[in-house]
Amino acid sequence: MVKTGDTVSLHYKGTLNDGTVFDSSEGREPLEFEVGSGMVISGFDNGVLGMAVGEKKSIHLSVEESYGPANEQAIFKFDRADIPSEIPLTVGETLNMHDGQRAVPVIIREVHDSHVILDANHPLAGQELNFDLELVSITPAGEIIVDYEDVK
Repeated sequence: MVKTGDTVSLHYKGTLNDGTVFDSSEGREPLEFEVGSGMVISGFDNGVLGMAVGEKKSIHLSVEESYGPANEQAIFKFDRADIPSEIPLTVGETLNMHDGQRAVPVIIREVHDSHVILDANHPLAGQELNFDLELVSITPAGEIIVDYEDVK
């Protein structure tokens, strides 16, 4: 059974309440993370607790258990003249702005003659999320696994 500190490997499919799939491990390696380490959103972390290898289950996460509510202060007006003309401005597309240290993805919400409205919230902020989970493996906390290929 999964407990905090274990490293788990699992397949998942994430959907919105309307059934739209926003992410899935289908066709990829299973997702691997340490439970309770903050590597995934809190509701996902809590959702795997107590699962056994081979178990499948579905979980529903509230806004607070996922990416939180949308922050109105992260939605802002930006002068269109400050955006290079070769960058297409299409509603729904993502741009990367730079804050001097890192790239910050923003979604274009509105395009006007003099300005654009940009949203720096996580794309899933304000959304309830659903996940179908299938636990593939558990590595108990503190157990060290050595793969022969790694030591050749």
